[in-house]
Amino acid sequence: MKTFAQMLDKYAELAVKVGANVQKGQEVIVKAPVDAGELVRLVTEKAYQAGAKRVYFNWTDDGLDRLRLIYASEDVIRDYPVWKADMLEALVKRGAACIDIRTTGVGMTDGIDPHKAAIDQEVAWQALNTYYDYRMSDRVSWTILIYPTVEWAKKLFPGKIRELAVKDLWNVIFRMTRIDRDDPVQAWEDHLNTLAEKKRVLNGKKFRKLHYQAPGTDLEIAFDPAYHWDTGTSTNSNGTRFVANMPTEEVYTLPLRTGVNGTVTSTKPLNYGGTLIEKISLTFENGRIIRYEAEKGEEILKRLIETEEGSHYLGEVALVPVDSPISASGLTFYTTLFDENASCHLAIGKAYPTCLDGGTDMSREELNRHGANDSLVHVDFMVGSAELDIDGETGDGRWEPVFRKGKWVF
Repeated sequence: MKTFAQMLDKYAELAVKVGANVQKGQEVIVKAPVDAGELVRLVTEKAYQAGAKRVYFNWTDDGLDRLRLIYASEDVIRDYPVWKADMLEALVKRGAACIDIRTTGVGMTDGIDPHKAAIDQEVAWQALNTYYDYRMSDRVSWTILIYPTVEWAKKLFPGKIRELAVKDLWNVIFRMTRIDRDDPVQAWEDHLNTLAEKKRVLNGKKFRKLHYQAPGTDLEIAFDPAYHWDTGTSTNSNGTRFVANMPTEEVYTLPLRTGVNGTVTSTKPLNYGGTLIEKISLTFENGRIIRYEAEKGEEILKRLIETEEGSHYLGEVALVPVDSPISASGLTFYTTLFDENASCHLAIGKAYPTCLDGGTDMSREELNRHGANDSLVHVDFMVGSAELDIDGETGDGRWEPVFRKGKWVF
């Protein structure tokens, strides 16, 4: 049996070799919480061993962010540090790989004025728009992995003392990212090949529309003729393969901006900037969200949707079966990185141009003509369950089952 130190070392290796796939002479940005120093040092060592030119660090801390939201004025919150945005933008323009190590931030905004918390999210999206655009268009390699906190572990395992709760959470993370396998890198290759087969089948079907049906959901999503399905495996502008999310269980694409009609209800909480938004219901007409509500966090949902015009539309459609390993764990993780890989999901906001044939080379005007939504935001919310049925309309107008009871038909 591997020791914790060995597992953590493999986790770092996976982030560098499979996730960001760091190349010789490449710069690397590591964004991480200060508590994750041990993992960051391992990631840094693996990056330099892979030939990285230099590794830069973007440190975060939920506690410090909370203090800033409590004590800073609204004017200060609106003033995003220009130097940080400029630094990140300059690095991705030079082709730097991005490795994000995240915590969930659950509870960080408890007791915080929701107006200030929403402004903080909006300002960050605006300031880092170019930086995120480079990532979402796959011009650079990027990957996201998770780091457990005591608060998060206690939320998932409330009956255990903190040390055992954190240990159990690490074991779950290692299992879901295949670190517990004899050869994690090969295990990921096998898994990515399985997802690639689902992508191949869907692209062969070339459905014109999908129809979602479940309790609280009756939604139809149309696609532009130039769309295609992708998986967690991507290729950057230099031809280097990388995996953006670790773990990943999804096959995804982009909807036609004006082709979404009906109502959808979320099935898992959405953790948005540390605030949980629960039981979301959205109604669409010709692509635009015309009505929204939530049982909890509705004020934050309102601010998210009303960020700008593009945040009234969808940018992603992702299919994930309920028998994925993350879903089979029976846990709600309160972090999108894990929960979106346990459930079919949709995303409010910006579309991935990579899901259009030739999309990465298109101008903004061309992307608009193909119905690719543009927005400052991209926020996934979960809609999958064991009660979800999905049908696809073929080119000749027939409807075929795609999901039944939350699982693939093919």
